[in-house]
Amino acid sequence: MEIELKVKNALEEIAALIRGHGGNVEFVELDPENVVRVKLTGACGGCPMAAQTLKNVVEARLRQKVPEVARVEAV
Repeated sequence: MEIELKVKNALEEIAALIRGHGGNVEFVELDPENVVRVKLTGACGGCPMAAQTLKNVVEARLRQKVPEVARVEAV
């Protein structure tokens, strides 16, 4: 399976968790170095804990499901 498709599928599962807290995560792009760029929206968009959510939830779970991912950045 193509890496981008694996990333999008994994992000759908992760987004379901975040939606439970009033937020959301949206796929923006996967660059050639396997850096995933996402947009945090909803309650996550202005939350002071957004950076921790990005690293501890989004990036950690995404890298478990898609080990090819180098890192995750918010845009």
